[in-house]
Amino acid sequence: MTTVPFNIVLFAPEIPQNTGTIGRLCVSTDTRLHLIKPLGFLIDDKHLRRAGMDYWCHLDLSLYENWEEFLERNPDAELFFLSTHGERCFWECAFPPGAWLVFGRESSGLPPEFYERYRKKLFQIPMPGKFHRSLNLANAASIVLYEAMRQNRMN
Repeated sequence: MTTVPFNIVLFAPEIPQNTGTIGRLCVSTDTRLHLIKPLGFLIDDKHLRRAGMDYWCHLDLSLYENWEEFLERNPDAELFFLSTHGERCFWECAFPPGAWLVFGRESSGLPPEFYERYRKKLFQIPMPGKFHRSLNLANAASIVLYEAMRQNRMN
């Protein structure tokens, strides 16, 4: 059986350890990683490489100068945005094979204009605890990616 790889898109990630961990997740799940600049680190950052361990050289990675270039290079991408600003839970989303899971920067999330522009494709991860701001980016990416894989019965 041939599977269509999922895609994780990080919009302006800031913390190299998170991106390295997500890179390792992508290699382990045959998922593509897309990084949209500006990055808060150099792509050869030692912390990024350390978190990604020896997986980094196997990563299917694409870099983009900005959101417009990302859209131009991936015109058929079926995008799903994950944010604390989402009004619907990601469990309500039917992720198709090859879905593109978009996450914002660690400190400020997605650009404000995305919340209206992509409102119908904006989802959140439930956080019922009393004290929270948001989950760690690498944890959030793992949670949503594995739900998409579960829905498509991938192992």
